Amino acid sequence: MNDSRPVNGPSPLARPPEKAALRAPVTTMIFTLNEEPNLARCLDSLRWCDDVIVVDSFSTDRTEAICRERHVRFFQNAFGGFGTQRNWALDNTSPKHNWILILDADERVPPELASAISETLASAPAEVAAYRIARRFHLWGRWLRYSSLYPTWVVRLIHRHRVRYVDRGHGETQDVQGTIAVLGADLIDENAKGIVDWFERQVRYARKDAAYEVAREALPFDYAEIVSRDPLVRHAALKRAFYRAPGRAPLYFLYSYFLRGGFRDGMDGLAFCTMRALYQQMVAVNKYDMRKNERA
Repeated sequence: MNDSRPVNGPSPLARPPEKAALRAPVTTMIFTLNEEPNLARCLDSLRWCDDVIVVDSFSTDRTEAICRERHVRFFQNAFGGFGTQRNWALDNTSPKHNWILILDADERVPPELASAISETLASAPAEVAAYRIARRFHLWGRWLRYSSLYPTWVVRLIHRHRVRYVDRGHGETQDVQGTIAVLGADLIDENAKGIVDWFERQVRYARKDAAYEVAREALPFDYAEIVSRDPLVRHAALKRAFYRAPGRAPLYFLYSYFLRGGFRDGMDGLAFCTMRALYQQMVAVNKYDMRKNERA
């Protein structure tokens, strides 16, 4: 099997006539691996978009069939990292538009965000190369506003010629040639795969994040970034400082549940803050394991 394979659908995603006014000069890219439970809902939220591309990592479920049913462009490429996969998509799928909306299959674009994209790009300043979007995390059928530390900012609307991606831990970061502005509407994140899948992914992510943290701890730290006015820079600096803290799991729980008000989400907030604290402990144990193996 080849590492990459274009499997193009015959036509753009269908749009009902009443949504035509929302049409924006945007190509949407969705990245998938066995996303049958999530993908249809994501695609259905993009009926306003005339160029939708799915980049798949060789799924074995109905991911490709769902894309064909909705007539979106479909490509496959072996996964080497989130940043690597995004760069491959920018280089190899011939997007129709210069502005690209980056999505995961468990995310969807509500009408307010579609309108904000259309209105913003109609008069985007020349110096802006990307837009960050606040993401709302949903679980158990509701928005966990406090325990998910809302707003969490993600750079998802980018100019294809002015942004490149770099793998970082289990995720990625962006190298942006220009300024990053803010979109005034939220992205919805709601995974339909269930809690078992969530924990399975955290096991994989924890090992990658541990390796990234171990490598980063050898580099100098700029404490001024902690008070940066840029929320993305500030968030990254706070995370680096947190890497070094002893007892990171209980510290995370205290921060998310009490200081950030996770208790206001009720029992769901307690459960989710506990889940996230367990992830921090998984990263810490993986770092301990790596250091013990190095000494051995």
